[in-house]
Amino acid sequence: MIRIQGLRHGILDIPVCEVPLGHIAVTGPNGSGKTTLLRLLAGMEEPAFGNIRIGEGSPGGMATGWVHEYPARNALFLSVYEELASPLRFRHLPCDDISGRVSEISEKMGISHLLDRDLATLSGGEQVLVALATAMISEPEILVLDECDSHLDSRTTEALQEQLLDLQVRCLVQCTLDMDLAATADSVIFLSSGRIRAIGTPEEVFFTCEKSCWYPPRWRWRE
Repeated sequence: MIRIQGLRHGILDIPVCEVPLGHIAVTGPNGSGKTTLLRLLAGMEEPAFGNIRIGEGSPGGMATGWVHEYPARNALFLSVYEELASPLRFRHLPCDDISGRVSEISEKMGISHLLDRDLATLSGGEQVLVALATAMISEPEILVLDECDSHLDSRTTEALQEQLLDLQVRCLVQCTLDMDLAATADSVIFLSSGRIRAIGTPEEVFFTCEKSCWYPPRWRWRE
C-alpha cells in the first residue's frame, strides 16, 4: 500500500491518500502536480511537509527505476550498451556479471540489436525501451514512468505496455494522458490543481468523467 499523509509540496496538497501496490496510473490536466508526485514517489525529492510510505519503507530507501518523459535527457553515455551497463558499474559489480545482465535485459526488452548503436540515432520508441531497460537492470521494487508514452504512436505504446506487464515489478506508477492506457491500470489517481479529485479503480474514477474528454475512448466504443 502507498500511504500519503499531510503532504504539502509545491502545488501538491494531499491530506490523506491510500492506494494498493500494483499498476497505478496518475493522470489529470497539465500543471496539476503529476510529475511532482512521481518525483516524490521515486524518492527524487523529499516532501516539504507530510510523509509518504510505500509498503513498509520510504521512497528514498527503496530500489527505484525512473523513466523521464524525454528519455534522452536522462542518458549519461553515448552508446546503448554503456547506458545499460552504467547502473551496475556504479554498484561496482564484476564485469562478467554486468555483461550477463545487459545481455539478459536487452533480450527481454527486444533491443539486443541496438547494443552497439549511438543513443542519438535511435527513434523515440527505441529510446524509451532503452531507458526502461536501464531502469529495470537493477531489478527495482518500484518503477516510475513520467509520460514516457506521450511521444509514441499507438502501436509502440501498446508494445511498451506489453513489456511493462511482463516485467512484473512490485509497483508500477505510470503518469499518462492516454485514458485508454490509464484504464488498464489496477488503480487510478486523478489530480487537478495539486489535489486528488478522484482515486480508485478505473471504473470508479472514470465513471465520474463519462461526459468529458477524460473518459476512455475505447469504453465509448464498447458501449
